[in-house]
Amino acid sequence: MAVLHNKFISLHLLFLISIGYGGVFISAELQRFQHPAKDDGSLSFLVLGDWGRRGAFNQSQVAFQMGKIGEKLDIDFVVSTGDNFYDNGLTSEHDTAFEESFTKIYTAKSLQKQWYSVLGNHDYRGDAEAQLSPLLRKIDSRWLCLRSFVVNAELAEIFFVDTTPFVGMYFSETEDHTYDWRGINSQKAYVSNLLKEVELAVRESSAKWKIVVGHHAIRSVGHHGDTQELIDQLLPILQANNVDFYMNGHDHCLEHIGDSNSPIQFLTSGAGSKAWRGDIKGLNKKGLNFFYDGQGFMSVNLTPTDAEIAFYDVFGNVLHRLNTSKQLHSFI
Repeated sequence: MAVLHNKFISLHLLFLISIGYGGVFISAELQRFQHPAKDDGSLSFLVLGDWGRRGAFNQSQVAFQMGKIGEKLDIDFVVSTGDNFYDNGLTSEHDTAFEESFTKIYTAKSLQKQWYSVLGNHDYRGDAEAQLSPLLRKIDSRWLCLRSFVVNAELAEIFFVDTTPFVGMYFSETEDHTYDWRGINSQKAYVSNLLKEVELAVRESSAKWKIVVGHHAIRSVGHHGDTQELIDQLLPILQANNVDFYMNGHDHCLEHIGDSNSPIQFLTSGAGSKAWRGDIKGLNKKGLNFFYDGQGFMSVNLTPTDAEIAFYDVFGNVLHRLNTSKQLHSFI
């Protein structure tokens, strides 16, 4: 199991002070973690989203196949794209759902690696800060969940972005849901500062591969469709700074969509348990290379020159592959 170097390799409080009509806002640089690549310089990991249902809706079957693929690829870690615990996140740091939906489900030896997780909208419906608590790491040392952070994996940097606060409807049209907005006093200021932090981080990155992870899709033909707030605010930053992949969950499916204005590939892995919605959005199919409405997960294998991404179903079958290099893109 790869080791996190003293948890943080950098937590420098870089005070970005912006003075405006609303006052003075101060934000800290994104927390950074170091995760070494393999001795040969390669890196491999699995990506899973929208999963925590105490094993139901084929969660256990997906976990079993993840264990097999994880062993085959000798993965370095697992990425969770959010909606970690259903239906309404955790009730507290002592909620048994943490162990019943995580520790007791992902039991394969190959999955006993670091898990890097972001929050999804369902996580915000519970005690969001419980998932961020160090106490959970004492219960299961694999768990690491923060709002936004960076993992430096040598040949790749992965930028985890807290996308739920971007979405206006969670503030204006709550549909009887209660969201835990502690730590987010002002939506506008929070999102503005986060965008500055992300832009700074991706601009200064010299990694061969730049990957951004968020819960909500930028592009999707699934149930929720495109997220306009991310198209308007986050996507231009990714396009301007040579980001290779944007990975997300939220829609309970597997998807691969290419960006028409840059080399960015949009990859949805939100099929960790309940799926088969059957309501594909046909509004914007531009760039669509692959869509699967059932359960499954995704693997990522990187070398200094090439990337191979594969999508798997609940039986471990490969449904789609993306092979890309810095020189060309090809899809199978």
